[in-house]
Amino acid sequence: MSPPPFLLDATLPPVSLSAIPAIANAAESMGFATLWSTETIHDPFLPAALIAEHSKILGCGTAVAIAFARSPANLAYTAWDLAEASRGRFILGLGTQVRAHIERRYGMSWPESVVGQLRDQIGAVRAFWHTWQNNEPLNYRSEHYKLTLMSPFFNPGPIHNPDIPIYIAGVNIGLARLAGEVAQGFHAHPFHTPRYLQQVVLPAIEQGAARAGRSRTEIKVSTSAFVVTTPEEAAFVRAQISFYASTPSYRPVMELHGWGEIASQLSALASHSRWVDMPGLISDEILGECAVIAQIGDLSAALTDRYGGLVDRLALYLPFKPGERDDFWKLLLRGL
Repeated sequence: MSPPPFLLDATLPPVSLSAIPAIANAAESMGFATLWSTETIHDPFLPAALIAEHSKILGCGTAVAIAFARSPANLAYTAWDLAEASRGRFILGLGTQVRAHIERRYGMSWPESVVGQLRDQIGAVRAFWHTWQNNEPLNYRSEHYKLTLMSPFFNPGPIHNPDIPIYIAGVNIGLARLAGEVAQGFHAHPFHTPRYLQQVVLPAIEQGAARAGRSRTEIKVSTSAFVVTTPEEAAFVRAQISFYASTPSYRPVMELHGWGEIASQLSALASHSRWVDMPGLISDEILGECAVIAQIGDLSAALTDRYGGLVDRLALYLPFKPGERDDFWKLLLRGL
């Protein structure tokens, strides 16, 4: 039997911590490779501790934790503990968010250089890990950080799995290129098209990898896919696409396909909170480019046709909820 074209992962729904053990157990039994937590209405790291405790081989990771809402020390300590608890199954996925959220929701400063700040932050996190694993002095100096203090009282010491993968999330060239330079993976935003991945994201990752003397194969590409198998799902996905397409930071996806004017119209509607009017601007052509449309029995093949050779890990935008659509998930995993 040939290997699957990509690992199939799952995304946690926004649930309380008390629900995580049952979801983790079900996801592992179902056969998913990794269960990702998000940062929306709950902390993204706490579920990973429960996933690690209530599974044996299931991976866990953040997709994503907001990098600029935390210091390098916060990220380093949390990831170190989760890597140890999971016996090396934890992946630290970092995203930048957008300026309004960083300043007005987290109360933090937006950096002058997003790419430069994230590069230094990742370097700082790894400096902590190196110090702890090798019992060497902490000495990390960059444009944004000067970290030179690590007394034994604050040093957690070495762990068995210190090489914690870091994935960077993004839409545009700058962060994709940075992933090629310094990360082990890139979380491509669910608002994408195969053409955008092929012509924009992958070349940028390759450029970053070449700049750092790395091989493209060292960087795993992960994404989540919009899927449409019913009219109800089509309505939901149109609404999600219209929301993302209205965001100026995501406009390059629209512009690549010649939909820049539609993106401008969506932005204007969003600025006046006319959310119910926005999905009507998402044509069948846009829907078909941004989502996989197929009957349930054909979905595995359709996903393989679209993403085989483009990504290394794939999840659906639809979160995994045990007891809901179990036959759907089993059929999908069996098909892959």
